[in-house]
Amino acid sequence: MVTLVVDTGAISVPGWVKSIDTFRRWIDTAVLPEKARTWFLNGEVWVDMSKEQIFTHADLKGEITTVLRGLAKASKLGRVLPDGVLLTHTGTGLSGNPDAIYLSADTLASDRVRLIAGKDGGFVELEGTPDMVLEVVSDSSEKKDNQILVEAYWAAGIPEYWVVDGREKDIEFTVFKRGARRYTRTREHNGWVKSAVFGKEFRLTQAADPQGNPEFTLAIR
Repeated sequence: MVTLVVDTGAISVPGWVKSIDTFRRWIDTAVLPEKARTWFLNGEVWVDMSKEQIFTHADLKGEITTVLRGLAKASKLGRVLPDGVLLTHTGTGLSGNPDAIYLSADTLASDRVRLIAGKDGGFVELEGTPDMVLEVVSDSSEKKDNQILVEAYWAAGIPEYWVVDGREKDIEFTVFKRGARRYTRTREHNGWVKSAVFGKEFRLTQAADPQGNPEFTLAIR
């Protein structure tokens, strides 16, 4: 048993959590702090209980998710799910909570994904391969977002992986496109980045609000 205690709570990881199946069973029964972000990656349990930075993480994530949800809903493209959804790909041993997930209408109607019901009703987990995932980089997630998940999401067959880092004045907005052997970065043209999955171009900019805090805008064309 491993117990992690930080300012946002405590998590005890039992010694029997050694596979993706035991990880999912533990997640389904454990009482975890609300802000705990737990992953099963490369045969290990990852627990991130750090506080999210208000503007460069929580607000930035909210801007991207809100814009993409509006686009998907207005154009009837599919579903954009915010963070909190457990995504599992059993073939690659991946399970965790991306910052956002996109499922096209075609994917939802296919066998590429499966909704897993919870013991108390409703759906609590998504199993399979979505069309796109988003990760917003924070100080505690750099290695996971920029290295480990690049390989894991490619292996899971996910067509696009968006990585956004708003911690510096110059925003890093990367759309990874899945190739035969690895992800490749989609080229940027005057700040615009094309998404084949959404069939649109996107530009992410940063300004300052009246209090001088970062304010992000995701534009579409």
